[in-house]
Amino acid sequence: MRPNALGRTIAGLITVAGLAAGGVATAGTSYAAPAATAHAAAAAQPAAVAATQNFGLNTAEAKNVQEFLADYWGYTDSIDGQLGTNSWKAFQRCLKTYWGYTGAIDGDPGTNTIKALQRLLAADYGYTGAIDGIAGAGTQAAFKRFAA
Repeated sequence: MRPNALGRTIAGLITVAGLAAGGVATAGTSYAAPAATAHAAAAAQPAAVAATQNFGLNTAEAKNVQEFLADYWGYTDSIDGQLGTNSWKAFQRCLKTYWGYTGAIDGDPGTNTIKALQRLLAADYGYTGAIDGIAGAGTQAAFKRFAA
């Protein structure tokens, strides 16, 4: 899976703006950090915004997946229709148990996660493409059938 550079850039900018605004908003009249210090501190922080990857699912379909994950694979976050890190960690536990996923349970739906997902989709949801770790149109169509 290719990283979403635009999404990460936007997330980073939002994080920096939020940290800068929070620093100014919480500073009392007796103390305010110099702007350069606040900017340097904000720039040093990694973007900790969890990205979502629904692979073509709409919100209702993604909620169905989250409900499945909550019922069987230890997903405890909100059923919000956004397949983020914790959704993918739960899915990776499923894929590790039954579909040959051997990677870390890290919530990153990368190539190995997608390959295991493709094996699941090929077995029961009409996926006929290559097990290549690329979530193309065929993978997304089969994932929609899984989510229905």
